[in-house]
Amino acid sequence: MTIPDPTQPHTYPRRILLAVAANSPQIVTETVYALTQHTRPACMPTEVHIITTRQGEPFVRQLLGGTQPGWLAKLCADYALPAPACDPSHIHLITDAAGQALDDIRTHRDNTHAADCITRIVQQLTADPHSQLTVSLSGGRRTMTFYAGYALSLLGRAQDRLTHVLVDQEYFFHQEFFYPPPRSVWVVREDGSGFDASKVEVTLADIPFVRLREGLPQDLLQGSSSFSATIAAAQRRFDPAQVRLDWQRASLTCGGIPVTMSPVQLAFYAWMLQRRANDLPPIHWTSAETPDLASQFLTVYARLHGQTGSYEQVALALRDGITKAWFDERKSNTHKALRAALGQAAAEAYLLHPHGKKPRTCFGLTLAVGVLMLV
Repeated sequence: MTIPDPTQPHTYPRRILLAVAANSPQIVTETVYALTQHTRPACMPTEVHIITTRQGEPFVRQLLGGTQPGWLAKLCADYALPAPACDPSHIHLITDAAGQALDDIRTHRDNTHAADCITRIVQQLTADPHSQLTVSLSGGRRTMTFYAGYALSLLGRAQDRLTHVLVDQEYFFHQEFFYPPPRSVWVVREDGSGFDASKVEVTLADIPFVRLREGLPQDLLQGSSSFSATIAAAQRRFDPAQVRLDWQRASLTCGGIPVTMSPVQLAFYAWMLQRRANDLPPIHWTSAETPDLASQFLTVYARLHGQTGSYEQVALALRDGITKAWFDERKSNTHKALRAALGQAAAEAYLLHPHGKKPRTCFGLTLAVGVLMLV
C-alpha cells in the first residue's frame, strides 16, 4: 500500500475539490480541466463539493446535469477521466440559523451564516486523514471565497491546496464555455462574434497560505464549530497566558477555557501550580524535600477533593512514594488534557517544561507567577 505524500496530492485515495459557485459553475470544470490536463502528475478529484445559494443552485444543476449529461460529465467523457462523485448531497446550500437556504449573501447576518456554513464544510472535509482537499477561490461572491480561503488557512493540512483558476475575461460566464474541449468547437457570443473554445487558455494558480490547524483544540477539529469560534481558538495561541484554579469547585481554566481533568490529574497540576506560585524549583521524581513529594501531592489532593474513599486509594498507591512511572504518567496525561482543550500551540505555555539534563531532568511550570490565580 502506497503511503500518501503531502507534497504529492495525487497519492491520496480520497481527493476532494471544493468550490464556491453562484452564477459561475464553470470554475468547477475549468479547475478539473487544469488539474488533469496541466498539472503533472495529474490530480483528478474523486469527489466534487460545491457551496452555493438558492439563487446559484440552478446554475450548479446545469453543471451536473439531470436527464442529460451535464458539463462535468461531458468533460470527463471528452478527456477519458473517471467521473468524480458529485451527487445532490455534495451541493451545500448556505442556510440561516433555522436551516433555511439563503437566496443570496447580502446582509451582515447573511455573511455570518455563510462564514459558519463554509467553516463547517471545510472542517468536515479535512477531518479524514486519508483525504486531500483542493479549495478553489474562483467563483461566488468575494466574501464567500474569502471565507473559503480563510477556513482552509485555519483547518488545512500539509496535503491541502488553495487554487485560483484563470481564463481571459472575454470568456467569463459564457453559458457555452465550461472548459477547452479536445477538438475545435466554435462558440458564438451574443454580439455575433465567436471563438474556438479549444483554443482558450486556462491557468491554475496555487496560492500559498499559512496553516494554523495545529493551534486548534481537537474537539473543535472533530466537531462542528462556527467561524467566530474557530477564529477565537486560533487567536488564543497569541493571547497572554492566564490560569485560574478554584480550590472549592475543583475547577481549572487556562486562558479562559475550562480544562477537564480527572481528580488525580487535576490534583497533580494544582500541585505544580502551587509550587510555581510559591517559587519552588522544578522537581525530579526522586527529589528529596520535606515534606516528601508524595505527602505534598496528597495534601493538595485532599484540599481539592477531600479525604474521601478515593483519597484512601490514591494514598495507598503512593505508600512507597512517587515512582518514575507514576510521575511520567501524570505529566503525560496533563499535557494531553491541556492540548485537547487548548490546541497544540496555545497549550505550550501551560505545559511542564524540562530543566537540566538526563538522567536528572526536572520538570516544572515556567508560567509567570503573576498570571496564576489560585483561589
